[in-house]
Amino acid sequence: MIARINLKTIGAGLIVAASFLCAPPFTGAQSAAAPAASATTPSLNYEFFKTRVEPIFLKKRPGHARCYVCHSGRGDGGAPAYLEKLSPGAAMWDEEQSVRIFRRVSRYVVPGNPAESVLVMHPLAPEAGGDYSNRMHGGGRQFASQDDPDWKIIAAWVRGEKQSAPTQQ
Repeated sequence: MIARINLKTIGAGLIVAASFLCAPPFTGAQSAAAPAASATTPSLNYEFFKTRVEPIFLKKRPGHARCYVCHSGRGDGGAPAYLEKLSPGAAMWDEEQSVRIFRRVSRYVVPGNPAESVLVMHPLAPEAGGDYSNRMHGGGRQFASQDDPDWKIIAAWVRGEKQSAPTQQ
């Protein structure tokens, strides 16, 4: 009788442990009390990211370092290195690199909610609604306004847009 109870207890413990092992990792962009994603939560579109968002990371913005300089591990060492180093002579990342970057960068967003996404709000100037964290963004506040076309592209990706062709301005 004791052996049965212990086996049931052990079995129940293994089920609970397995559920934690199979759960997605906590990313910091999520609240521990946040509900699970529902069918209405938009998903992040890889093609939109690859064709519209990735080029922004390589773009030189007047008065600022390119995102790539610090976030590929080549900068001061304090910035999260979610971007990959470009292959010698390459102007863009290859497919495998893009997939890995997509996965890493996705950790810094809350799908469907740009205002809660570090990737969107941290490089935005505080006077334009960016976060007021004590952490200085070493590359400067890349976006002075929410009207910046590049900021709008990143926010659109976080909202779940799937259109990959550039829009007319």
